[in-house]
This record gives sequence, structure tokens and C-alpha cells, in this order.
Amino acid sequence: MPLALLALAIGAFGIGTTEFVIMGVLPQVAADYGVTIPTAGWLVSGYALGVVAGAPLLTVLGTRVSRKKMLMFLMGLFVAGNALSALAPTFGLMLAGRIVASLAHGAFFGIGSVVAASLVAPHKKASAISLMFMGLTVANIVGVPGGTSIGQAAGWRVTFAIVAALGIIGLLGVARLIPETGRPESVSVRGEFAAFRNVQVWLAMAMTVLGYGGVFAAITYITPMMTEVTGYTEGAVTWLLVLFGVGMFLGNLIGGRFADRALMPMLFTALAGLTAALLLFTATAHNKILAAITLSLIGALGFATVPPLQKWVLDQASAAPTLASAANIGAFNLGNALAAWLGGVVIAAGLGYTAPNWVGAILSGTALLLALLAARLNRRTHSAGRVVAGSAATEPAPATVPEKEPLMSTTAAPTTELAR
Repeated sequence: MPLALLALAIGAFGIGTTEFVIMGVLPQVAADYGVTIPTAGWLVSGYALGVVAGAPLLTVLGTRVSRKKMLMFLMGLFVAGNALSALAPTFGLMLAGRIVASLAHGAFFGIGSVVAASLVAPHKKASAISLMFMGLTVANIVGVPGGTSIGQAAGWRVTFAIVAALGIIGLLGVARLIPETGRPESVSVRGEFAAFRNVQVWLAMAMTVLGYGGVFAAITYITPMMTEVTGYTEGAVTWLLVLFGVGMFLGNLIGGRFADRALMPMLFTALAGLTAALLLFTATAHNKILAAITLSLIGALGFATVPPLQKWVLDQASAAPTLASAANIGAFNLGNALAAWLGGVVIAAGLGYTAPNWVGAILSGTALLLALLAARLNRRTHSAGRVVAGSAATEPAPATVPEKEPLMSTTAAPTTELAR
């Protein structure tokens, strides 16, 4: 494994910790500021919306500098936002700190995905991307439960101060290990936006919004669900988050490995399983053992979609991947914001703390339908391409060019790659 992937994983660890740790300390933050749980949920939605806005904006601005310099700037921005969150005297400033930190999130993972994919052979791109995201999953095994435990014992402000320190470590890791490769190959903003002419890029981002949004519908309000419905103590939530993180870690590795072999079948399986798990969670949330098992499955199945979705976007926008990659990271967080908001709506409507699971199942089920549509369109496009190629092959060839096999093999390679 290239050491540069380790640097990306370190940065992902810090970002993953701050993204998810708010769920574990949400009741404490709400009580400290005197707001309701659904209102405090805006700290999740606000962060997610900041990622959506920051991903394309900062990625476009970063086309004028090297990817390494841009990654360092993003980690600095992340540190500043978390420091503001730790010191914020009002809920509004706390939300502002979350948004500042979130601006770095999408661009970091978007640019990082391109860097990770460029460090390995073409047939290992999804695995390389999953190794970078491994830092995010490890954050859910170590960083988030640890931050939750510290927040419950010493106060949530200490948690965010530690997260800021993690950002500094990530910044040093990027500075030390990421190679200086110069400016991105495509520095034209118009060229980067051209990738969005492909309907498959839009379908992939819609799958991302809905599929991963299904996970966040359940996980945003996991603390009140587990304490009020399942009967766990607040201290036990830390270990439940560890189980969720272990599931994410395993799902990420499996998703990366199988996406390199059979991308769309992997995506179909993960989305179908996630929809079923979220439906089951409505019932299993009333039993401590079954709730813990289901929570782990949701983490695994939800994160198994990340490498294939990210690789699909990179494949479809191969001529200008940086902005499309970052935009897809923004799509993950748009799903987070949508799911957190919808979860708060059904809770505020009096439907109970398990109601967000139904919301999540509907979102992920819709993502599965879009994945089937994308695969069908992909097959139709390739079938049309083969018909055209076959027609060309039937025409008489000049005597000096006895066969066209090299041309056919050149055009068939991307078809095989995308079909996976």
C-alpha cells in the first residue's frame, strides 16, 4: 500500500470523527444550549449542507494549485471549524463552526479519491478508494465512540477540541506523505463541468443521496432511539457506535473488493440488504440484542455502497473526474441532510423514535430502483455501440488494412470496465 494512502486515511479519520460524533453527544449539546433534539439535529443537517456547497466550490477553486496544497488547505479549514465548535457560546456559532469544518469535507474526499485512484493500477482503483475511506470507518470504531465517551464524561466541548487536534495530525500527514504532482491535468472549469452532461453521473449522485441517506435517517437519532425505545443506558451507546463502526469498516472493505470485480451486482446487493435491514430495525429496536445486530448490518450494508458508487462516478466522468468525484461526496451529505431533516419531521409529528427507520427504508429502496435503471441504460448504450461497431465491420476493408481487430479491442475496453 502506498504511504500516500495512509496520509489520506489519517485525514479521513479526523473528518469521519467530527461528522459522526455529534450523534453520540446530541442530547448533551441540546441540553447545554436549551434546544430540542430535532433542533439540535440541524447540527447534522447543517454540516451535511456545508459539504454539499463546499465540495464543488472548493474543488473548482483548487484546480489552480496542486492537489497536495489543496488537501493541506482543506485540513486547515477543518481544524478552524472544529476549534470554533469547541468554543462556541451560542447554538448559532456552534452551527457556524460545524459548517466551516464541513466545507473541507467534500473536497477532501473528492480530491482524495482521485489521488488514491491515481496511485494504483486501474483494476485496483475501487480498493484504493476504499483504503482511503477506511480512515472514515476506523473513526467510527475508535474516534466516534471515544469522542462520545469523552463528551459524556468531560463535556462535548472537550470532544470537539480533540477533533481539532486530530485535524492537525491529518494536516501533518498530508504534508509529509502526499507526493507533489503539480496541478491537476484538467484545469479548465468548463472541462470539469462537462462531466455532468452524462446522465449516468446524475443517476449515480441520486443513488448516493438516497442510498446513504437511508443510513443517516436511522443513525442521526440513534442515541434517543437506543435509550428511549431499546432501553440502553447512555453509556452503552458508545459500544453500540463501536458495533456500527465495525460494520462500516467491514462493509467498506467488502464493497471495495467486489466493486473491482462486479460493480453493479455489488451495488444491487448492498442496497437491497440495506432496505431490508432498515425495515427490520423498526421491530428489532425493541430488543437489545437484535437492535445491536441490526445496527451493525446497517453500517456494513450502507458503507458497502460507497466504493462502487464513487468508482462508478469516476468511470463515467473519466475525462474530468475531480469535480464529479467531489460532487458525489457532496451527494452523500445531501442525503445525510435530507435524512436527518425527514427523521426530525417524523419524530416531531409524534410517530416515535423508530419512525426514521421507515424513512430510511423508503430512501434506500428508491436508490435500488435507480441502480437498476442505471444498469439498464448502461446495457442499452453498450448494445447500441456493438451494433454500430458490427455494421462498420461488415463494410469492405481496404486491401492494405486486412482487419480492424486493434480498433475493436480499443473501443471494447471501457465497455468492459463500465459494465462491471
